[in-house]
Amino acid sequence: MTDTALPPLTRFALTLDKHVAHLRLNRPERMNSMDPVFWGELDRTLKHLHRSGEARALVISGEGKHFCAGMDLAVFQGSLQLDDQTAEGRAAVFDLLGDMQATFSLLESLRMPVIFAIQGACVGGAVDLVTAGCIRYATADAFFCVQEINIGMVADVGTLQRLPKLLPMALVKELAYTGRRLSAAKAAAHGLVNDVFDTPEACLAAALQCAQEIAAKPPVAIWGTKQVLHYARDHSVEDSLRQMGWLQGAVWSTRNVQESVKAMKEKRAGEFPPLVDLKYFGE
Repeated sequence: MTDTALPPLTRFALTLDKHVAHLRLNRPERMNSMDPVFWGELDRTLKHLHRSGEARALVISGEGKHFCAGMDLAVFQGSLQLDDQTAEGRAAVFDLLGDMQATFSLLESLRMPVIFAIQGACVGGAVDLVTAGCIRYATADAFFCVQEINIGMVADVGTLQRLPKLLPMALVKELAYTGRRLSAAKAAAHGLVNDVFDTPEACLAAALQCAQEIAAKPPVAIWGTKQVLHYARDHSVEDSLRQMGWLQGAVWSTRNVQESVKAMKEKRAGEFPPLVDLKYFGE
């Protein structure tokens, strides 16, 4: 079923089937590179998915030979020209980057897990993108590259903040300083990638299968689990255990536990309430 609640998308295609949303980067003739339209559509789409309680897992993939080549280099000669001639212009960079960073951070704050299916190149801004997800599957020919250093700049939309949480720091420094490629096999060996597949079709099928398994669980329990994992990543064990108690007290559902056990015994899918559609006070 195609999601029609959003304005037409030109850089993406969005489908929703059995509570699994599938967002496809669909500009393969440009290696799915990122431009201002890309950023705007991604931001609107993620906010829409977050507000709706229908999707319980999100898969993101790319059409064509490569997942994503990162920022479209033409942008640096156009809409993304930064003023480095004045203090005021340089100060404005802070707000511009903050806005861009916030879009990718939506992936972490979504009420559902995010799974990436990655083939071919995952370069520059694409690394910023996928490191904000929960699970990453890749094809054997996939590679990751902190491309920013190769064009004379510092990676600035999340790679240098999230990659050290996913890979050993020494390896992150090697990638960030040299701009070398990290193969899918090495990425899997160090835990950045969950599994590696021979073909894009097999990779995407695995991502969708994982999403379907997640979507079969109580949505509020998945929401709580994501909240707890991200909090634990950034806080001490003591603080995280305290937060765990607060969260469990807030979302505990005897009904969901009983239904889960009953469904397992009866070898059927469980039936669980969806997350409510979000409505904001100012609307």
